[in-house]
Amino acid sequence: MPEHSTADQLRRLERRVRRRLDVKMAGQRAWNSLPAIGQIMVAVAAAYSITHWGFGHAVPILAVTLTINALGLSRDARPIRVAESVLGIVLGVALSEALSLIVGKGLWQLMVVLLVVFVVGRLVSTKVTFAVAAAVPSALVLLLPIPPGGPFTRTLDAAVGGVVALLVTALIPRDPTRASRRDGRVLFSVLSESTGSIVDSLRDADPGAGELALTRLRRTQPLIDDWNTSLDTALSVSRISPLLRRRLPELRRDVLAIAAADLAARHLRTISRRIEYLVRDGVERPALAGIMHDIQTGITQLGAELGDLQLAGQARSVLSDLARRLDPAVVIPDAGITDAAIVLLVRPLVIDLLMGTGLPADDARALLPPL
Repeated sequence: MPEHSTADQLRRLERRVRRRLDVKMAGQRAWNSLPAIGQIMVAVAAAYSITHWGFGHAVPILAVTLTINALGLSRDARPIRVAESVLGIVLGVALSEALSLIVGKGLWQLMVVLLVVFVVGRLVSTKVTFAVAAAVPSALVLLLPIPPGGPFTRTLDAAVGGVVALLVTALIPRDPTRASRRDGRVLFSVLSESTGSIVDSLRDADPGAGELALTRLRRTQPLIDDWNTSLDTALSVSRISPLLRRRLPELRRDVLAIAAADLAARHLRTISRRIEYLVRDGVERPALAGIMHDIQTGITQLGAELGDLQLAGQARSVLSDLARRLDPAVVIPDAGITDAAIVLLVRPLVIDLLMGTGLPADDARALLPPL
């Protein structure tokens, strides 16, 4: 009876913790979306004001809906994506209004308009989303009555909404550099934790720690993809935004960091597989653990340097000192072939990380002792 009671208590505790985590994650999502929401609200207010009070359109539906759809809450806020959305919607509206003058309104007319818009959309762009973005407002235009302003009133509304969306993207950016840095820190944190598990596996001869490292490393690809998207967005917006252009040098350094992180994740997956098998013999390997600990320190410091120029150079110093020592005959003189192979696998990993600090590839390779 007490055992069942304890198990029930643990299950209830687990459910409470899960609910708290869900609430925390939901709150974090909402908080992180506030800049995008604020940007959309400003753009909608501007588009509505121009079309309603400037042009006298009573209900500028497409000015509002295009602005919302073009900006969106997507992680990908690149100007090129906004421009593609704007072009697709304006094209669909214009085609629908032109065709409705020729064929009129009705069910078969709607089918004709959708057919034409889908075909033209596929001809214009290779992206399926472009044709869909064009088709949805085209159907809306055909189903709604002609506005008081006459034909092509909604095309003008859509064009105004598109221009406003593009201007807001440049002049009131969401500061995507924050999202990029956040994604970068998350990725480097996972890489550091994974390397720490490799250290534990070597120091304690623990295959479980090596397996944990491999499990973590297998989950890094989505993190890399997220950072690629947010960093690409940050670069694209910063190139056109007067407010963010000063951050371009930092973002270009981040490009080196993400390339290094991607390659490091691949190397570490290979190394963790070897080590997980190697330590099954029950032999502790403090020398190899020390090498991997230095790598963990370098990865941690490289992640900390993102957005903090005062820390720049620390990761390069640690990794350079390690590179100069990476000779199996020096660090593990009496080791067997399998242990020496781990040191050889570490050499390209250190080179990639050094390149992530901005060190040229030839200079990084020159640090390695000859074999």
